[in-house]
This record gives sequence, C-alpha cells and structure tokens, in this order.
Amino acid sequence: MSQTFPTRIGFDPALAIVARESAARRLAPEEIPLQRAAGRVLAGDVVAGTPLPNFDNAAMDGFAVRGPMPPDGWRLAGEQFAGVDQGLSLGPGEACRITTGAPLPAGCDTVLVKENAREQQGRVLADPQPAPGANIRRAGEDVRPGQRLLAAGQVLTPARIGLAAALGLPTLPAARRPTVAVFTTGDELQPPGQALAPGEIHDSNRALLQALLQAEGLEPVAWPILPDDPARIVSALRDAAFSFDVVITCGGVSAGEKDHLPALLCEHGELFFWKVRMKPGMPLLFGALGGALVLGLPGNPVSVLATFLTVGRELLDGLQGRAEPRRRWRARLAAPVAKRHERLEFMRGRLRVGDGGQLEVEPDLATGSHRLAAAANNDVLLVLPEGAGQWAEGDVLDCIPCAPAG
Repeated sequence: MSQTFPTRIGFDPALAIVARESAARRLAPEEIPLQRAAGRVLAGDVVAGTPLPNFDNAAMDGFAVRGPMPPDGWRLAGEQFAGVDQGLSLGPGEACRITTGAPLPAGCDTVLVKENAREQQGRVLADPQPAPGANIRRAGEDVRPGQRLLAAGQVLTPARIGLAAALGLPTLPAARRPTVAVFTTGDELQPPGQALAPGEIHDSNRALLQALLQAEGLEPVAWPILPDDPARIVSALRDAAFSFDVVITCGGVSAGEKDHLPALLCEHGELFFWKVRMKPGMPLLFGALGGALVLGLPGNPVSVLATFLTVGRELLDGLQGRAEPRRRWRARLAAPVAKRHERLEFMRGRLRVGDGGQLEVEPDLATGSHRLAAAANNDVLLVLPEGAGQWAEGDVLDCIPCAPAG
C-alpha cells in the first residue's frame, strides 16, 4: 500500500514508536514452572499468602534457652531439629539442643551458638553469655502476609524465583517469549565454511544476530540467505510474517539499487519509520507485515550489533511487557573523544576499574561499522549524545553493556 512515514527520525522518537507498537501487540501470559522461569518477564503481581519465615526458628546451630544462665548452667531438657515440630516447651533455666531452621520451643527467648557452649553433666554453659533474643528468626520478619513482593513487568531473576518457591508457588505467570525469524540478504553472502568466489563474503550477521537473540533467552529461526530479488524477498517475508511475532532482517535497507526492503514494506505492509539519526545504524527500518513486526537492520555487522542492542531489545521488551529498564553504566572517559556530526553515536568501548576504584571506559577509535574485530574486543556501547561535541578525559558518559542481562 502507498503511505507516508517518518524518515530520518530522531533516536528517542524512534524508540517511542517501537514501544507503542510493541505494547499494542503485547504477548499473552502463560503459567511457567519455576525451573523454566529464569529470565522471563513476570505477567502478574505476586502477593504473599503466608509470612516468611512462617514460624519462629533458630538462626544458628546450638541450644535454645530460656532466661539468663543459672550459676550451674541451663538444664538440658531435649532436642529440636529442623523438620517436624516436637512441641517442646522450656521452663525457666532450661535449654534444648537445636539446629538452624528448627522451630523454637515454647518459652525460648534466645539461641546459644554451639561454638560458644559446653555441656557438663546434663547442663549447658555459655562463654560468652548470649544477649537476650540473639540468633532467633521471628515469623514474618522477612515477609508479611498480603505484602506485594513481585510486580508485573519485572524480570525473573534467580533470587525472585527462589522467593516464589519459598512462598510455595510451583509456577508463575510470565509473558510468552516472542518467536523471531532471522533473515540476511545479499547476493554477495555465502555461509561460513563455503568457499568464496571473487566479490563474495561470509555471512557473519546471521550468526551474530542469532547469538544476540539467544542471549535474550529466545530461540530464533534463521531462514536461508535471501538474494537481492524483490519477489523472493517479499515471498519469504510474507511466509515468516504469518508464523512469527517478529521478523528481523539484515541488509537491504539503505538507498542503493539493491535495497528493496523499504519499498516492499510500503507496498505490502506498514512502515513506521525508516532512517534514524544514529551512528552506526542510520538506515534502520521498522514496520509491520502480516501479523509480525519487522525490524530491518543495516548490513554492516557493527550496525547490526548497535541497532539490536539499542532498538531490538526495546522491541522484545515491549512485546513481553518488561517494565524494568535495561542496565546502563556511568563511567569516566579514559581518553578524550569528539564528534562533528549531529547524530546520537554509539561508540565501542571497554570498561575497566581505575586505580581509584572508579569505573572507566576506554573508547575504541575504530569507528567503522564494518570493524567487527574491533567490536569483538569491546564490551560496551559508549553513548555520545546528539549534537557535535568534545568530551575530555574524566568526563562521565553512559555505557550500554553488550552482554545480556540486565
């Protein structure tokens, strides 16, 4: 269909469009067993139905005691180990042997650490004597019934999954993972391992993009390399668009004679924007076809890396309803940098901890979007704000981790 769409859009407006369209297509929740929940986005609040701990218990191995130590020590009156509550009750001046996590006997007001105790003829003596109330975990001191512990939109970390298990929850509601089809385009591309004819190159973008998606916990499906043939491109994209939530392409989005994707998406789908004022990755394209959202990444590998980390993640997060922002670091420049252009730039860099214990970033001046070897030796994208500028050594800038997480 013929339509108008924004071109050379600013980076923040582009992100806003991605957030809007992905939120409108938010994926339905599903119940996930805890053992498969790591990294998923929680789709509903978790409210405590029970206190944690759910009973008073010992924080250390040793002896549960009642009252101050008598001159000849506490009388040993039994034992209570973790597990079944024996229903013991201590009278004044009495003690019982106890292990960590065991229910406190009635009347117990202190737990004496085993290393600070000695037994002598059925009595227990302390050196030093414990403070009243020491080494006791009170019911509900960690969690109160009715307390909201986890919120929809949070990422399920190991600690959050452990908390759900402590509450007795065998499953959690999580957004369905988006299905993603990956395409690389270009007559010059050949798979790794295949001999190259003059003018051909190995397809690095497929492996790069698949690894980026897998690091997000997804299972992308890579289609065969597409030639620079409009009919074959649109046929393959249509097939994918009716089976996948997201279609990501690499190449074919610039303004060259063989860059067919913008026109094809205009004719057969929707084009929300094309070309973003960012470096690298300016020809970035975003639209929809069939039931899928389409993200068209440039063909240079460093552009693929930068656009996926900054825009592709936003798309995936929006589809899953992630409310927690991605982690960014703030680091001091280890060397000065400058740029003359107006676009937002994502320069490659490497983090390190300086002698003073402050986080520093070493900028990589190999800025070409084809410089994959340089990108492979860096671990962050250094954010240089819009507008020409100069930044001195020691200036603080944002850094986006290239590794997953967070």
